[in-house]
Amino acid sequence: MQSMKLFKVLYVQVLIGIILGVLAGWLFPSFHTTAKLISDTFINMIKMVIAPVIFLTIVAGIAGAGNLKKVGRVGFKALVYFEVVTTLALVIGLITANLIKPGSGVEFTAGSAVQAEKIPAQAAAINWGEFISHIVPANVLDAFAKGDILQVLFFSILFAIGVKMMGGAGSNILSGVNAVNTALFNVLKIIMKLSPLGAFGGMAYTIGKFGFGTLALLGKLLLTFYLTGIFFVFVVLYFLCRYYGFSLFKLLKYIREEILIVVGASSSEAVLPSVMQKLTAAGCEKEVVGLVVPAGYSFNLDGTTIYLSMSVIFLAQVFNIDLSLGQQMTVIGILLLTSKGAAGVTGSGFLVLASTLTALKVIPVEGLALLIGVDRFMSEGRAVINFIGNTVATIIIARSENEIDISVYQKIVEGKSVIDSGKELPDV
Repeated sequence: MQSMKLFKVLYVQVLIGIILGVLAGWLFPSFHTTAKLISDTFINMIKMVIAPVIFLTIVAGIAGAGNLKKVGRVGFKALVYFEVVTTLALVIGLITANLIKPGSGVEFTAGSAVQAEKIPAQAAAINWGEFISHIVPANVLDAFAKGDILQVLFFSILFAIGVKMMGGAGSNILSGVNAVNTALFNVLKIIMKLSPLGAFGGMAYTIGKFGFGTLALLGKLLLTFYLTGIFFVFVVLYFLCRYYGFSLFKLLKYIREEILIVVGASSSEAVLPSVMQKLTAAGCEKEVVGLVVPAGYSFNLDGTTIYLSMSVIFLAQVFNIDLSLGQQMTVIGILLLTSKGAAGVTGSGFLVLASTLTALKVIPVEGLALLIGVDRFMSEGRAVINFIGNTVATIIIARSENEIDISVYQKIVEGKSVIDSGKELPDV
């Protein structure tokens, strides 16, 4: 009877979906085409609600109880936090790659270089200087239709300020926004019931298309990346959480369903609406959640920056290129710029890496062909680290602004009340 109840728990269902997906991809490789359709359909269902969730959450938060000065302060504080933490992630990636040397002994063969030929051209087509102007949508409906997170975020803030300026006359709009938001999260509950199927499709596609063969050749790189990711989460983020007075492990337990969905779908976007709902339910103010989470999906890509810095050093080792300290500092500088321009670009990891190698003019760009096969196996790690990093960032910003209900957080996430705990989270 107890085991039957366990199977009804969503994260258990997602875990089963992942295991069955691995088996299906391994035993029936040709199934990967159908599996991709399943995975893409689930992710599209999530993307369907992302733009309206961001819009409604921002409007309800800022116009409902927000202070416009506080909005600016939260946004600035979040961007500073993102830049500091992602820089730290870049440095950790570089140091680990230099110590373990995952590219040592790997031989580059030009046979697969054809696959990478188009990547530099695609990267060259991206005008990184236009990234800031791209944040402002030329057409609001187009921004919603494309699901461009930054453009939707920008318009949502302006619209919320507009409603706030209406005073009491904006109350009808606000009540309508809250009603639609409730209905939208009911839609999300329905979609999330399908997440085990989405996780199954994502894993079956990965294993069926790429197999386990590529892991043998580049296993050292894969292992190095995951060990670095584990270090970043359980050392760097752990101490950040501890400093701000909350438990990383209890937070991870609270968002375990979302973590497993990210693993299965290889996309942190698949849980963006869900984590916004969970953080709000855990006591974080709507406006903080609405600002920090979507912005973090573009500016706080901890897992991606670890991957990028490590990949540059890996390729340098493959081609026996000894990068000086100055050149490695240049890599950090270039990646800090180009990684931000990757927001919303399909296959952004390769494009950013290509543009970085092109700007560096030291490592052959065709070396990207080595990473094509193993990249998919690292995408799950990148997505999970990005997701955890953004969740932690939101709570830290909320704590620093005193925009989190401590009693609610401790009851929902920590599993205790303020009275039971005997103390509150420390002021910071």
